[in-house]
Amino acid sequence: MNTPQRLFVDAGQLSDFGPGTVTLIHEANCYLSRLDDGGLLAISRKCTHLGCAVPWVVERGRFECPCHASIFDSTGNVIQSPAPRALDIYLITLTHNRIMIDTSKTVKRSVYVAEQLFYPQELG
Repeated sequence: MNTPQRLFVDAGQLSDFGPGTVTLIHEANCYLSRLDDGGLLAISRKCTHLGCAVPWVVERGRFECPCHASIFDSTGNVIQSPAPRALDIYLITLTHNRIMIDTSKTVKRSVYVAEQLFYPQELG
């Protein structure tokens, strides 16, 4: 019986990501979004419409798909279609105060809900 391999990407120290930031994590092909309340989401760059790479547009504070103009907020929720659902996410763990993103499995979701957030307990 084969079990899927977990491919963890070390995104960096928790302290490197301030509240209200969105940071591209090249190695995981995702963005790490840290909400104002400290919750984290590892958001896939792949648009849920046709799979284009979706960049974060700092000036407007949102993800904008260059292919067909879908727009997503900082949680990956659809603001403007044609994307049919929120951007996918990856699971996050905290190991020795480092954010680890599990890229072995994509978590598909319809919309953002608060239960999807990962809340780290900072080590002190």
